[in-house]
Amino acid sequence: MNHEIVEKNIGLMAVLVVIVISLGGLAEIVPLFFIKQTTEPVEGLKPFAALELEGRDIYIREGCTTCHSQMIRPFRSETERYGHYSVAGESVYEHPFLWGSKRTGPDLARVGGRYSDEWHRAHLYNPRDVVPESNMPKFPWLFTAKLDGKYTAKKMEALRAVGVPYTDEDIAGASKAVKGKTEIDALVAYLQQLGTVIQTKR
Repeated sequence: MNHEIVEKNIGLMAVLVVIVISLGGLAEIVPLFFIKQTTEPVEGLKPFAALELEGRDIYIREGCTTCHSQMIRPFRSETERYGHYSVAGESVYEHPFLWGSKRTGPDLARVGGRYSDEWHRAHLYNPRDVVPESNMPKFPWLFTAKLDGKYTAKKMEALRAVGVPYTDEDIAGASKAVKGKTEIDALVAYLQQLGTVIQTKR
């Protein structure tokens, strides 16, 4: 029987497995490049401002994605707790995407505007001051570390090369917009814009 030939020849089986997985992957992934909902930004979406962009990089650097997802699934239990489910059009300017699935801490996809800047600052300085049961680490160094803006414009230029609509004015003013700000200023700015485009449409 033909299947016996495949089962007894590990090299042939490996090649066929790769072919089947590749075809399945193409069938699942390629159509997404042509669906409007996954390739076009939602109404009102803007690229990160310079300070928010630096905040996002701090968020990644500090490993926030290790414990917090930014992806609300379209289930009642999720939308009742966190808000409107995440849509691809919110993330078209994100490189890389930060959706994730790990939830040691709560999902942050709709955290923007839910708490004051002061709450975020207190929470990041010592989480247990505002959430006694929290196991989140402290981030006191963010309050003293300053941004110099040295690479902010270059980051924007790189993002513009992959389709993020930064203007020449955005890029020219990037360094000045962040220079002298603390890392906590940047991180809070990033957190405060998360999910606000969809929130305003609800």
